[in-house]
Amino acid sequence: MFRIWGVVLFGLVTVLGNGSCRAQVEQTLALVGGTVYVSPTAAPLRDAIVVVSGGTIAAVGNRNDVRVPQDARIIDCSGRSLTAGFWNSHVHFTEAAWRGAASSPADALTKHMQDMLTKWGFTTVWDLGSNPSDLLPLRRRVDAADVLGPRIFSTGSVFPKGGHPVYLPPEWQLPEAETADEATGIALNFLGRGLDGMKLFTGSYMGERPVVNMDPTVAKAAVEATHAQGKPVFAHPQNRTGVDVVIAANVDVLAHTIPSEPGYTPDQLAQFKAKGTALIPTLALWTTVVRDQAIADYLVQSGVTQLKAFAAGGGTVLFGTDVGFTKLYDTSLELEFMGRALSPTEVLASLTTNPAAYFKALRKGRIEQGFDADIVVLDGDPATEVRNLSKVAYTIRAGKVIYQKP
Repeated sequence: MFRIWGVVLFGLVTVLGNGSCRAQVEQTLALVGGTVYVSPTAAPLRDAIVVVSGGTIAAVGNRNDVRVPQDARIIDCSGRSLTAGFWNSHVHFTEAAWRGAASSPADALTKHMQDMLTKWGFTTVWDLGSNPSDLLPLRRRVDAADVLGPRIFSTGSVFPKGGHPVYLPPEWQLPEAETADEATGIALNFLGRGLDGMKLFTGSYMGERPVVNMDPTVAKAAVEATHAQGKPVFAHPQNRTGVDVVIAANVDVLAHTIPSEPGYTPDQLAQFKAKGTALIPTLALWTTVVRDQAIADYLVQSGVTQLKAFAAGGGTVLFGTDVGFTKLYDTSLELEFMGRALSPTEVLASLTTNPAAYFKALRKGRIEQGFDADIVVLDGDPATEVRNLSKVAYTIRAGKVIYQKP
């Protein structure tokens, strides 16, 4: 389903991503001898060469067809696999390490960025709610290559009136909307600060008290204000009612499954397909927020079942971990859980081609001549074991190595 905001986002990637990242570009790279997954569905190229120059993939092919430039830095990829750079479509920059990001030492920020994101292959991320006073300076420093990290897109947030979730610190002043006008005002305020989309809490978890769901007219107002600027809307539902609000308001992306519920109804699944709604499963999240192992196992399996039904219905799946809220940086558990519902090829697509296509980042998601040189080098074959997608040897963004395994 074509979206106007996708074209605008592609423009942002081109202007902010490619333009700013040219400052990061180092010498020409030649990645030699690896197995290249041009895309999740294409036949892999064995013992291949990828040449990167000027932040762009200059050549891809076998040794007979591709010449290694004399001035290239050669990275031996023998026994390794190469894929397009990964997207994490659900992160947060709310940890203490990001406070005062405008003036914090660059080395410390780069180190934390590696621990949290680039060590796991992420070259593009969607931040779904952080303090703009920290996030925006951090993003500027990453774009200027002062801090090495992924391209960061970020959203503002709208909560329902009286819907301050129990898991967020009570002292945080959250933007709550009771009316459509209030929702519109909150959205316009965030978008006016330079954020790239909005996130709606269509359901707020209140602990032992009932879930507070957002009124559909409130949600629709925020969506319309955001879509009018060509930008996407994500949502956090807590139950089926919150999912119905997502559908009624034409939200673009579900930021979680609803594992405490029996599952999506047939009508909801049909609506997802008709509206082009995407899903970020965040399955490993439940192992970090629930202490009772049996309950955590149940929630994970319920989420797996919902993911399987969503994918079988033709929905677009996006990889995301909620990292920053959770401190589970390692992606291997999320990959394993997703692998219970999807094939390795489908999991790889959730990291690469799916988000590139969904957000209309037309030069990302594939290892192909002319595409952005966002590349992950893996110690292992992702086609044989989905956890191998977490075994990152190099992360390359716009032709610069932003993470290298020690």
